[in-house]
Amino acid sequence: MTGFARADGQNEGYAWTVELKSVNGRSLEIRCRVPAGLEIVEQIARAEIPRRLRRGNVNVAVVVTRTASASQLRINRPLLDQLLALATELDRSGRAVVPRLDSLLGIRGVIETMDEADTGSTERLAGEVEIGLRTALDRLVEARLAEGAQLVSVLARQMDEIAVLVDVATASAAAQPAAVRERLKAQVTALLDAVPALSEERLAQEAALLAARCDVREELDRLRAHIRAAQDLLAEGGSIGRRFDFLCQEFNREANTVCSKSSDVGLTRTGLALKAAIEQMREQVQNIE
Repeated sequence: MTGFARADGQNEGYAWTVELKSVNGRSLEIRCRVPAGLEIVEQIARAEIPRRLRRGNVNVAVVVTRTASASQLRINRPLLDQLLALATELDRSGRAVVPRLDSLLGIRGVIETMDEADTGSTERLAGEVEIGLRTALDRLVEARLAEGAQLVSVLARQMDEIAVLVDVATASAAAQPAAVRERLKAQVTALLDAVPALSEERLAQEAALLAARCDVREELDRLRAHIRAAQDLLAEGGSIGRRFDFLCQEFNREANTVCSKSSDVGLTRTGLALKAAIEQMREQVQNIE
């Protein structure tokens, strides 16, 4: 869900730039920074982005700068007339001489800067920036789609690795029914030697408990089912990020159970490798919409 896009242009003496940045996020969060007077652009961004994106933290930045021709100089004639009238009156009274024109023009307020935005171009500027926003959003979506296409192959390889580890765990001697029975028989014999007066009912309960604790076949079956579900999600495409994220939690839950039930060093190592592969896949899933 990462991506960057930019669009820029000029409008009647103003240069503008729209930048969109997207990073990973469990849900969609939009942050906007726009200049005063262009609030309508933020409103459009908050309306359009949710229509195109489902997840990620998206930052929208609009920068407007004034070019050399953006401002016009204007003489404040009423103020200048007042100053001339006052200077003429003082000159007639002999208390001062009429100042030079450049002195009058240097007085603060006589020469004003008239911005084009103040004369009605703000709406036209906002319209062009809106077009730039939509262009940048199209480019951001394209960038995210390109990243997603690459992630499909990465996730497919990771699922293949997980499938191989599940097969290794299934083939482990510790996971075979015969091995489970032999280990259970040895544990029951040890239990009878330790507690000769143990009743048959209690012995059956303890045997069932021991069998359940060391049998990981059910967890391995569920892991294979999760692999098929993940492959179906990738084939489905679209906004699958949240569902895939939940599926990764299920993967991790089964791998944890395999490790906790294992009493064999080899099976435990395979379970830990499974957990590492699942975590790597989960990190990549955070990049999926």
